[in-house]
Amino acid sequence: MRGLQKVAPIFAVVFTVVMLSSIGVPGLNGFVGEFLILTGTFLTARWWAVVAAAGVILAALYLLWAYQRVFHGEPDEANQSFRELSLREGLVLLPMIAAIFFCGVYPKAMLDRIEPSVKALLAHVEEQTGYEEPVPVAVPVSEPEHAKDTEHAAETEHKEGE
Repeated sequence: MRGLQKVAPIFAVVFTVVMLSSIGVPGLNGFVGEFLILTGTFLTARWWAVVAAAGVILAALYLLWAYQRVFHGEPDEANQSFRELSLREGLVLLPMIAAIFFCGVYPKAMLDRIEPSVKALLAHVEEQTGYEEPVPVAVPVSEPEHAKDTEHAAETEHKEGE
């Protein structure tokens, strides 16, 4: 299977958008999901986040490799009978493509709808497991010595100039 882009260019565009979403390209819905999952995992289990990130990278490599093999090059004889998307099929796919872009550009609409359910689920899990969210600890930050020296020198110059 090669060269489908020449035989069915609209199908190739639809497949490209869905593939890029699956890879997690920013601006598409897959990015939002992968980003939220990886950041949440990183906060609680860093090694699992590293494993998941490696999986995302491997999936991207595989999908790009498959796309190149299927859509680029000269069409095979078997692909000559492959037909382009019909108007009906295109109209069915159009809302999905629009949703991919909408959720990627403005995820707040979807996240606001699921927030109450997520909070209820987390409360239930925390109650069942006895989990307590860690309390952030304030770490005192001292001013670096070189900053104090610079500040002192500036004050001295200002007083001498008066």
